[in-house]
Amino acid sequence: MQFDVAAYIWPSYHDDPRSRIFWTQGFGEWQSVLSARPKYEGHIEPRLPVWGTVNEADPYVMSMEIDAAADHGVNTFIYDWYWYDGRPFLEGCLNEGFLKARNNSRMKFYLMWANHNASTTWNKEISDWDNTVVWRGSIGHDEFLKIMERLTEKYFTHPLYYKIDGKPVFMIYDLGNLLSGLGGVDATHRAFQEAQAIAKNAGLPGIHFQLTYWNANQTVSTGVDGANIPTTNDLVTAIGFESLTHYQFVHFTDPDRDYREIVADAIKEWDRIDKVYAVPYYPHVSIGWDNNPRFKEFRHGVVKNNTPEAFREALEACRDFAERKGRNLITINSWNEWTETSYLQPDNIYGYGYLEAVKKVFG
Repeated sequence: MQFDVAAYIWPSYHDDPRSRIFWTQGFGEWQSVLSARPKYEGHIEPRLPVWGTVNEADPYVMSMEIDAAADHGVNTFIYDWYWYDGRPFLEGCLNEGFLKARNNSRMKFYLMWANHNASTTWNKEISDWDNTVVWRGSIGHDEFLKIMERLTEKYFTHPLYYKIDGKPVFMIYDLGNLLSGLGGVDATHRAFQEAQAIAKNAGLPGIHFQLTYWNANQTVSTGVDGANIPTTNDLVTAIGFESLTHYQFVHFTDPDRDYREIVADAIKEWDRIDKVYAVPYYPHVSIGWDNNPRFKEFRHGVVKNNTPEAFREALEACRDFAERKGRNLITINSWNEWTETSYLQPDNIYGYGYLEAVKKVFG
């Protein structure tokens, strides 16, 4: 069985003028990566990229990264995509880097709308004592349709855009923000239908809406009368989502323990979701979790022993699940989440070990 192995991209490793309120030095979140220090005995920091603090909005850099990914079995990038204050944010990595790379035909790409609020958490100088919202991720109906028209024209119709059954896949991260902005379940369903019409007018068969699933106890605001309801199967299908996947293991299990224990929980979660939800679940593997590079003071919750060998075992379990279910898409966190310590890119600890693990299982 052939698999599409898709790795998330956190597109902050370039200079976006709007991002300088978070990373003042003008080369993105590399600023936080370089300042990381160990916070307890045995804490493995700093973790530094073998390739250096490259500009991922440079097509020559992205050409190198595309070759490294494709040579090791990663054939799709899922770009974290942002829209704040009526305009896009951090698009340079995709627009100037990937889409202008000479060899981008080796890869597919799709978007995950990271519609969470943007806060001062990204600014390491104040993140330990302040979490002020800078931009809100929720938007209203008219702005949602404006976004869908722009995405359809600019990305969904692009020949490299990843599709399922001919439909461009568009993942949405924060269901609560989506519902509260659009005004509840029924209003969100109607907005999805209008977005489908936009795609069909552009010659596409529609849009494959994919939900970033968090956990079984997740509740979301409906945006109506302050009510909260769980993300049940009925809710997912009522809105119009066609599939689920995860973004990070930390969303549903305790990260502060041995990696193999976490993966055992993940395998159980894949099976549980597959039984509960009517839409397909595409299995996910995270490489690790430690967001201490974003903070001056120690933050509890660090994955232990997430070696390339342990990661390879997780990928094998993921592949086996996907084969049993006939699912050909697997998501990985991530290509470059350096400040959350979950990345495939080669580092000063394991070199190309994580990429070699992907190659052994899928390459």
